[in-house]
Amino acid sequence: MRIRYNAPVTLTFALLATTVLLFDTVTRSNLTLLLFTALPRGNFDFANPLAYVRLISHIVGHLGWEHLLSNFAIILLIGPILEEKHGSLRLLWMIFFTALVTGLVNTLFFHTALLGASSIVFMMIILVSFTNVRNGDIPLTFILVVILYLVKEIILITAADDVSQTAHILGGICGSLFGFGGGRSGRTAAEPETE
Repeated sequence: MRIRYNAPVTLTFALLATTVLLFDTVTRSNLTLLLFTALPRGNFDFANPLAYVRLISHIVGHLGWEHLLSNFAIILLIGPILEEKHGSLRLLWMIFFTALVTGLVNTLFFHTALLGASSIVFMMIILVSFTNVRNGDIPLTFILVVILYLVKEIILITAADDVSQTAHILGGICGSLFGFGGGRSGRTAAEPETE
């Protein structure tokens, strides 16, 4: 029996985020704040190439172990399912796109910095509800997930906390777009889908 690196995008994402937080914890270098945080409105430096990188890299940065574990407990559960269904490159593109959208919206409209993979978690939660979609159907699981997660985030948007419900909602919207847009299955032609 051997251990297989079965979901390379999901596992590499988790390892990268863990490594950054571990490095920050051990060295107290503030690497997370310097490289893995999307800048707030008014702080974006158009002449600095790192400012553009941070629009995406913010999904790797986390405030602490509880923050990281709450995100990656879900990502490590759902990510391999999505990676098998859509393929590694397509899932990587979905993560990249969702990170860019949330980073841009935060930088353009909000006065707080943004970090963490919560938008990716919500994208994956919504997207996984489309796993067994048939043409022309809207899955009941999708409707229930939207009610449970997105409505909760809309209600909490006015809460005075450090959580970006907007990033959660944007992640959910991206997941919906990817789900309704379909996507190639990870199966080959020799592997028919079962009913």
